[in-house]
Amino acid sequence: MPKILPGHIGWTLHRAAQVWRAEITAAMAAAGYGWFGQARADPLPHIRPGGLRQGELIKRARLTKQAVKFVDELVADGILTREPDKTDARARRVLLTKAGLAAMVDADRIKTKIEGRWRACLKGADFDRLDALLRRVVDLPPERG
Repeated sequence: MPKILPGHIGWTLHRAAQVWRAEITAAMAAAGYGWFGQARADPLPHIRPGGLRQGELIKRARLTKQAVKFVDELVADGILTREPDKTDARARRVLLTKAGLAAMVDADRIKTKIEGRWRACLKGADFDRLDALLRRVVDLPPERG
């Protein structure tokens, strides 16, 4: 029987992400954003002030063509809007509405609070080192087989 590796780093990273997501989801629900924990909210962190082209959002958020419905739902709910791209008449830009921006401001406030708790647990410098190391891993180019 093959050996199973329950303690590999991927499992630890997955569990840490689950803890983070559970905390932010619960706090956002308590703040009135119950939809924030749903999969349709996944594109939101990729949208910056001024928005971005829908095609770029799809690429950054790694959305499938089927998952573009999430953007449609957020538009219907008044969280996002679409506008013509001023530099390319064929393209559409996806932007946060005032309600969407308010949700993201609240999310940032809540994330800062959660991060502060994690920072206290890891004693500051260790937290900063963990953050820097994770950013290096996230920025690795994909391995081509």
